[in-house]
Amino acid sequence: MGFTDLPLLSQIKGRLTWLDERQRVIAQNVANSDTPGYVSRDLQQPTDFARALATGGGLRMVRTSAMHIAPPGPTARFESRNAPDSETTLDGNSVVVEEQMLKMAESRMAYDAAIGFYQKSMQMLRMAARPPGR
Repeated sequence: MGFTDLPLLSQIKGRLTWLDERQRVIAQNVANSDTPGYVSRDLQQPTDFARALATGGGLRMVRTSAMHIAPPGPTARFESRNAPDSETTLDGNSVVVEEQMLKMAESRMAYDAAIGFYQKSMQMLRMAARPPGR
């Protein structure tokens, strides 16, 4: 089992992937801030465990034996939805650049926190892998 197979690190990787995709959607909103009729978009928050357990969404099969059929590989697909900002201009554009910048800063802080958590996890694994007395 490699480091990349650890559930903790795969969860962090999933969070970073979601935040990266959210930054892309926000950048697309800012780029279209002057496009008539453009409605800003955003990604839905990842589902929390209780909701995923109740609806079955976001959960995937796990192969517990080599005799089992392998489940399909994980796919990192996120769907954006219309999320109009607080104002809509006369030409129908609903992008407020200031609100998009706040979302971008929020995503950046969450990304930095996830990177910090990843680095601390790797330090802990390196320390655990060291021979005793070193």
